[in-house]
Amino acid sequence: MATISERKEQHLTLAVALGDGQDGGPGWPDVHLVHHALPSGTPDGVDVSTRLLGRRLPIPLVIAGMTGGHPAAAELNARLARAAERTGVAMGVGSQRAALRDPSLAGTYAVARSNAPSTLLIGNVGAAQLLDQRTERALSAADIRRAVDMIGADALALHLNFIEESVQPEGQTNAEGLTAAIGALCQDLDVPVMVKETGGGVSGPVAATLASCGAAALDVGGRGGTSFRAIEAQRAQEHAHATKRGIGRALAGWGIPTPVSVAWCAGVLPVVATGGIRSGVEAAKAIALGATAVSVGRPLLECAMRGEDAVVEWIDTFEAALRAALFLSGCRTLADLRTAPRVVLGDTRHWLTQLGLTGGPGGGG
Repeated sequence: MATISERKEQHLTLAVALGDGQDGGPGWPDVHLVHHALPSGTPDGVDVSTRLLGRRLPIPLVIAGMTGGHPAAAELNARLARAAERTGVAMGVGSQRAALRDPSLAGTYAVARSNAPSTLLIGNVGAAQLLDQRTERALSAADIRRAVDMIGADALALHLNFIEESVQPEGQTNAEGLTAAIGALCQDLDVPVMVKETGGGVSGPVAATLASCGAAALDVGGRGGTSFRAIEAQRAQEHAHATKRGIGRALAGWGIPTPVSVAWCAGVLPVVATGGIRSGVEAAKAIALGATAVSVGRPLLECAMRGEDAVVEWIDTFEAALRAALFLSGCRTLADLRTAPRVVLGDTRHWLTQLGLTGGPGGGG
């Protein structure tokens, strides 16, 4: 089996190669903001700032935690970090487990803080690693503290990736006592904990459980963006692991679409919407459904492969499109979006209706 470092490199390669759509679309085309033909002011006058994890962000955007743990990741994280510092957006790093097991890899993550001294920087460890697994001991409280200190993190993302783990040839799927372990982490850590799904979405009841554990925010990580299920199914095929490949195929399409998860969890915890968001207009839709901010992964990774300026250009375009969406919806702030009229159609409407939801704050659906 591959080492953690080798696996991380494979993840980056396959994420770019496979693209979106491996588990079906996220549903953003089903969500429509209603055009306001008599707007006021200008798009530049729209306030798109938000507060997340105790910090003000001028743009409601987080660069998703994607990489670290292998030599090529250092330069990618440096480029993303410099772009975050220039634009004021937040940034996450990929799972830091590799560096906790092999300290020589710590620099591939620490480069983020050295290139983004004032950025809201979010560390990252897996929830499965809070527990003893079949071939690996649980991370200790000291290990978690090292992850935070490694990058000078302002917050820690605890990622839930049990779909991926179920398909991964090296997967770790023991979840016995997980809720208690999350509660203990939230209580003991001196930075806020954001619990993050990675493609399966989060339901309202799970959000309520995480809130009772002390989570400060929730990244819903819904179905429809980069599919780690598909990535691991491809790896299983390459490793001739027929059973895991079969699980991956059987789970195609599994999960809660991102817009549904956002609407279901809004009001329970501050929500970051991740999963298939590819423009500022889709971000506006997520915020209308109740999100506090959005997170974007693969498109920014592809930009980082071209250079820092490409990342900044993407973020600038994202902001301009977000401003235009608010302006054309008759809104002056992100909060206005949550009470603006909207229409939800298609499969997303069916999800919301059968779950007894109304399409987020402000009605519609």
